[in-house]
Amino acid sequence: MLPTCLVVVPTYNEADNIEQLLSEIHAAVPTAHVLVVDDNSPDGTGRIVDGLVSRDARVHAMHRPAKMGLGTAYLAGYRWALDRDYEAFVQMDADFSHDPRYLPVMLEALATHDLVAGSRYVNGISVVNWKLGRLLISMGGSSYARMLTGLPLRDVTAGFLVFRRAMLEKIPLDRVHSNGYAFNIEMKFWAHRLGGRILEHPIIYVDRRVGVSKMDRGIVAEAMLTPFRLWLAWLRHR
Repeated sequence: MLPTCLVVVPTYNEADNIEQLLSEIHAAVPTAHVLVVDDNSPDGTGRIVDGLVSRDARVHAMHRPAKMGLGTAYLAGYRWALDRDYEAFVQMDADFSHDPRYLPVMLEALATHDLVAGSRYVNGISVVNWKLGRLLISMGGSSYARMLTGLPLRDVTAGFLVFRRAMLEKIPLDRVHSNGYAFNIEMKFWAHRLGGRILEHPIIYVDRRVGVSKMDRGIVAEAMLTPFRLWLAWLRHR
């Protein structure tokens, strides 16, 4: 029996992806609920989700007034979810780089783990359609963050995550401040430091099918500075 779960999906201009993504999530886990956190996408993503909400009780929408970033979207989604009776919480991208077919086995792994991370590097390199430069940045970023945070993981920046409820309740969400991909480092750091049992499950990561990547220099800079801020936050927390 899979735990009751909520999948949090942040969106900004994902009109070409969102309906198909939700269909594939429900094909993989029919009982899953999905919360789409849309940042007022000018391409009408929010309107598409509202249409799905009206037809499917498993779909929920959160509309924010402007583009506010990945990290704050996940935090808003997690706070919404913790007020409800879900047993597991999933975060995944809307661009199909995180394949919903992995959801059943990742959810099953919560029977013995507190956090399951879909890893691109635990079994070599499992990335499709990335240019060499982006791959080197990603692998270098993981190595850098692993060295500075002490996280015992191969893919420290991975964003396809599944949390057990008790683990997410332990993490002090008010101390999580990263807003780009460093958010993924930050959540793993807190889970590890708080004694969470973390499993890296191998996935094949495929670059987005359609749409434009949200990566920029500011996101990279934030990720570079995050490990130092995390240790300060941990010392204050203790």
